[in-house]
Amino acid sequence: MASLRERAEQLREQIRKHDYHYYVLDDPLVSDQEYDQLMRELLELEKNHPELVTPDSPTQRVGGKALDKFERIVHRQPLLSLDNAFSFQELQDFDRRISRLFDQRDYVAELKIDGVSIALVYENGILVNAATRGDGLVGEDVTANVKTIHSIPLKLRTPVSRLEVRGEIYMPKAEFVRLNQQKEEQGERVFANPRNAAAGSLRQLDPGITAQRNLAAFIYDILYIEGTSISTQWEALNYLREQGFPVNPEARWAQDIQQVWEFCQEFHGKRHDLPYEIDGVVIKLNSIAQQEALGATVRSPRWAVAYKFPAEEKETRIKAVEINVGRTGVIVPTAIMEPVFLAGTTVSRASMHNFDLVREKDIRIGDIVLVRKAADIIPEVIRPLPERRTGQEIEIIPPENCPACGSQVIRSPGEVAIRCENISCPARIKESLIFFASRSAMDIEGLGPAIVEQLVQRGLVTKLEDLYRLQAADLESLERMGPKSAANLLQAIEASKERPLHRLITALGIRHIGAKTARLLTQRFRNIEDFYHATQEEFTAIPEIGDIMAASLVAFFQEPRNRETIANLQKAGVNTVEPGADQGDLPLAGKVFVLTGTLPNLTRNEATELIESKGGRVSSSVSRKTDYVVVGSDPGSKYDKAVQLGITILDEEALLNLLNSPG
Repeated sequence: MASLRERAEQLREQIRKHDYHYYVLDDPLVSDQEYDQLMRELLELEKNHPELVTPDSPTQRVGGKALDKFERIVHRQPLLSLDNAFSFQELQDFDRRISRLFDQRDYVAELKIDGVSIALVYENGILVNAATRGDGLVGEDVTANVKTIHSIPLKLRTPVSRLEVRGEIYMPKAEFVRLNQQKEEQGERVFANPRNAAAGSLRQLDPGITAQRNLAAFIYDILYIEGTSISTQWEALNYLREQGFPVNPEARWAQDIQQVWEFCQEFHGKRHDLPYEIDGVVIKLNSIAQQEALGATVRSPRWAVAYKFPAEEKETRIKAVEINVGRTGVIVPTAIMEPVFLAGTTVSRASMHNFDLVREKDIRIGDIVLVRKAADIIPEVIRPLPERRTGQEIEIIPPENCPACGSQVIRSPGEVAIRCENISCPARIKESLIFFASRSAMDIEGLGPAIVEQLVQRGLVTKLEDLYRLQAADLESLERMGPKSAANLLQAIEASKERPLHRLITALGIRHIGAKTARLLTQRFRNIEDFYHATQEEFTAIPEIGDIMAASLVAFFQEPRNRETIANLQKAGVNTVEPGADQGDLPLAGKVFVLTGTLPNLTRNEATELIESKGGRVSSSVSRKTDYVVVGSDPGSKYDKAVQLGITILDEEALLNLLNSPG
């Protein structure tokens, strides 16, 4: 056991080192494959020997259970806000006030990260809690979420009995752009700026969602420390860096307020080149003793100030509105503006995200508007200037029909977006084809994005059903597609005609309807025509089918162009019936299975299909109603709960034996 414990700790230290170099220094020491091998070995070791798991293990970063609410944490000392300065004159006034007490003084200038303030507490070198600033006196316990941020150490390099630090959690610009694009495609409200995105991500009750958001952090203050003396802010930053914290490398020591101002001017010009958003510079008196002598007011320290950059906003006029259809069918208004130089580039277009936002802001064609770049990247209209209107402005009306195909647009409950539901719409046909051919859908091997791109570009496929009209000569004309590859792809397309109905329902890409839901639906509606006549009430009568799913199904099957596509697929020979006996006649009817971990040979979808083909039902959670838990490698907490409840546990071989046994 001693050697296993030593190996586990050795792996943890190696992974911590690599995390620090990758996430903090941006200087990876090993390949992703080598890193994954180390992590897999540690996961396997801790799975087989749970007594070796430690709170600071890198394996504990993700996977905490969802919370009902955040607990409150009282800060040891108030987390104060800063007074603002907006000019060199105001910085000089700040310096002059300090000079009344101290002739000799120097400063540290740090970039003001536009994020969310956080306080971290370490005991004996281990992270024990993390709290938001809250009202400065009491914050929210977000420890589980903060543990998902790889740049924040779970264990200090040199343990101290107690260390409390303060920093800023932020969302990198690139992640902000990615997240907002995803939300726009899904018809959800976008975040206004990276700070709001960081705050929303940090305050998720499910740490798993936070983990997906790729947050980062900079630590900049020592609030409390035992056993170590820190005399200056510059020394504090170096100490934090040595302990493995992410410390902004752009901090600068300044001998006087003039050098501080030069730093402010330098980064006012560089702010757009940074991978994170800043809104100013924080200036701190360097000497800790001098800081303590100056003290603080009720709301802010007297020894620090925040210089705020001037807002990067410009006026321009909206000349027209262009309506675009995204790859998922979401219809988005884009403002066409008189060109204006903004944040380093000339812009003439700005997304307005959705028509609800246009209405809320009362933006009209012809308006003089204020524009900015969200995250210094994405041009957006902040607001109109109604006092500048002439009376000639034109209201922006949402379209009733898709501008790309003419289909009637729909709006699902709870969404801000309007969208085109026509799966063969020219604006979304590429995305529809890629998903249609995917493994969980029609499983057309060889029909990947590159081939789809060529088929659409050359006009060989303009609708889904065109796939089944392709000839060998069509495919052989594509790049990197010889006679053998063409024959294999045609064979795969032909084989897809025999897929059961639930595969086709999945492949149609109906909003909110995934593979699991499709299987549930086709247990009740066994022919495609049944879907045409089903009401919302009939859909919601099926367990696990909610109002939003039902509304999406009704809207999809009421769209004439979707019915036309399905009819043409039928004519091409695509199966539209769910085969098999009634569920009650199958050997595993009524049995509930839960899958956890990675099986040696079967994918999660393949195992699910095999179970359901025998009448079993696959659930996502373990309860007393569960009959079997199928376990692969790295099973997680579901395995532990199954053992606790005495539920029968199967490996892949045992599952296959059960499935193949006579009824």
